[in-house]
Amino acid sequence: MVDPLKALDTVKDLRERRNAPLVLELDLSDGLIEGPQPDPVAALMGARRVHLRDVLEGLRKARRDPRVRALVAKVGGPVGLAMVQELREAVAEFRAAGKTAVAWTETFGETGQGTTSYYLATAFERIYLQPSGDVGITGVALSEPFLKDALDRAGVAFRFGKRAEYKTAPNTFLENAYTDAHAEASQRMVASLGGQIAAGIAEARGLSADKVRELIDRAPLTAAEALEAGLVDELAYRDEVYAHLRQRAGKESRLQYVSRYNRSGITGRLAPSGGKEAVALLHAGGMIKLGRSGRGPVPGQGGAVGSDTLCAAIRAAVRDPKIKAIVLRVNSPGGSYVASDAVWREVNLAREAGKPVVVSMGNLAASGGYFISMAADTIVAQPGTLTGSIGVYSGKPVVSELLERLGVSFGTAEFGRHAQINSTTRDFSDSEWERLDHSLDRIYADFTAKAARGRGMDLADLERLARGRVWTGADAVDNGLVDELGGLDRALDLARRKAGLPMNAPVRSLPHVSPLDRFRPAESSEDRTAAVARFSGWGSLAGLAAQLGLPAAGPLVLPGAWEPR
Repeated sequence: MVDPLKALDTVKDLRERRNAPLVLELDLSDGLIEGPQPDPVAALMGARRVHLRDVLEGLRKARRDPRVRALVAKVGGPVGLAMVQELREAVAEFRAAGKTAVAWTETFGETGQGTTSYYLATAFERIYLQPSGDVGITGVALSEPFLKDALDRAGVAFRFGKRAEYKTAPNTFLENAYTDAHAEASQRMVASLGGQIAAGIAEARGLSADKVRELIDRAPLTAAEALEAGLVDELAYRDEVYAHLRQRAGKESRLQYVSRYNRSGITGRLAPSGGKEAVALLHAGGMIKLGRSGRGPVPGQGGAVGSDTLCAAIRAAVRDPKIKAIVLRVNSPGGSYVASDAVWREVNLAREAGKPVVVSMGNLAASGGYFISMAADTIVAQPGTLTGSIGVYSGKPVVSELLERLGVSFGTAEFGRHAQINSTTRDFSDSEWERLDHSLDRIYADFTAKAARGRGMDLADLERLARGRVWTGADAVDNGLVDELGGLDRALDLARRKAGLPMNAPVRSLPHVSPLDRFRPAESSEDRTAAVARFSGWGSLAGLAAQLGLPAAGPLVLPGAWEPR
């Protein structure tokens, strides 16, 4: 028999727990996931990872929630610079609402390279560091290898064509050192990114810019040195940090992860629309390729955005009468020219149908990533976003000398003068070079013309900004390749305003399919399941193929690991 008094006590405890003061936790040890994962396997693997959207929406919701007293964040994980800047804005708004926000970590880079994580920490009211930790604000560097001598010794020659001198990807294989254009562009990038970080640290910590640069040049710093320099507020272990925080928030307060908090109850901005007019949020993350979005078999290598999947999502948003605007979140180094052009076309068709399109750039939206963005009504980026790279390259490795040394020979039978144009066992012929050059000229002319039209520039003015050069978001705003600085929240607000929607209008993620939809046959190419993402054997290896010069990945790609450290 149920004891009524005990039942009442249980209800009372639940009510008190629900109404108790909250301290939100944000653990960035494993970094952040940018958007929905491309297939069920990847989604399962990333189920416990923190999603950027949950953090942004959770902190927005928490600003208005009187139960939420504080935020404590463990920083130090791998988060890209542009995403760090987005988080800094969200934390600043949380603090402006009168909430406490503190950051802690065991170390900002035990062996250095803690610059971006420390930069994030400076957005918080107080920074706690474990006494044994370091502050590795060693600055920003791009390390770019040159393999020509090694390849020559191995008997491998790379044959590339490019447009133009700032399209530096082939230099890895064709040069022994920086060209003048390569050095100029790389130095400007690190100067822009480093300047943003130094200025942000100086403002947040009440230090002069010269002092911050001096500390960067001295780093890595011990915990004691960092405390003396004013870079951290207190040396403490985790238990001490939480004890201090609970003292301020109230002993009866309870902890809850931001993600769990955001998904509990009604969030307002990303809740199911329930038939209301809404903004569609689409993600373009990873290499751009023809076909469906997918993910390769190598863990940690990320996925690829397929033009079929993304184009179908845009069409679905256009057909839905409740969708009044589209936000396209781009975090891509590019890839296939043809796939990028297909997406570009759908963006234009969406605008012609009366659906405003706003692009929100993440850490990287360059080459093909810029191609799919440039037709939007408005492009929003963070100062630390890497974008532009309006250019093209293509070619192949030639391993005939290596094979000869190994005693390998080939017999060939051909039908067609250029039947072996992509063969790695022989060089391009003169007529094949002519065809390659013609293709590069055509793609570059198309890219620059469409970029000029999308940005409302004269072609000559756009050409000076193109030539394959990568720009930071801060520089791209100044030169007109990007419209304004901001994050995903800013892009969503712009889309609402352009569509005449209220600022609390809901957001719907597309494409949205149920688990059962992934297995049922599609009705037609217009069916929402027709371009469902799938597991791809090559998906995450597309970047490797591009770095090796293989044509399958496409000519509009920014290769390498573009993450400042």
